[in-house]
Amino acid sequence: MPSPPACTVVVCRGCCCGNAAKHPGADHAAQLERLRAASAEHGFRLRTTDCLGPCDQANVVVVAPSPAGRRAGGRPTWVGFATDTDSTEEIANWVAAGGPGVAEPPLTLELQFIDPPREGRVRSRRGAES
Repeated sequence: MPSPPACTVVVCRGCCCGNAAKHPGADHAAQLERLRAASAEHGFRLRTTDCLGPCDQANVVVVAPSPAGRRAGGRPTWVGFATDTDSTEEIANWVAAGGPGVAEPPLTLELQFIDPPREGRVRSRRGAES
């Protein structure tokens, strides 16, 4: 029997996120490799995208809930300042456990939760209304 649909993790790689000049101590390539390995092992979807907007909080990662997580009340969760291996590991482990609506995030990761940019909130509401 196929496994149920999983979370989707979107990693910003726009103008500031993933930029070695802005975050010279971060290993941006290793972050993507770790998330790719976790995606292959746990079956969640991983995507990269251009700028998500809150550049002052780079690196930004969005964890979108699985259908089961959404039914349980989970909503897309924006994580900012994800530049170190600890936050990358916490994201990978949280998503492997089910992510938003299914599993509680680590408390230290919750400290990195940020609000999506206003434009994203307006666009999502419009999309839901149509």
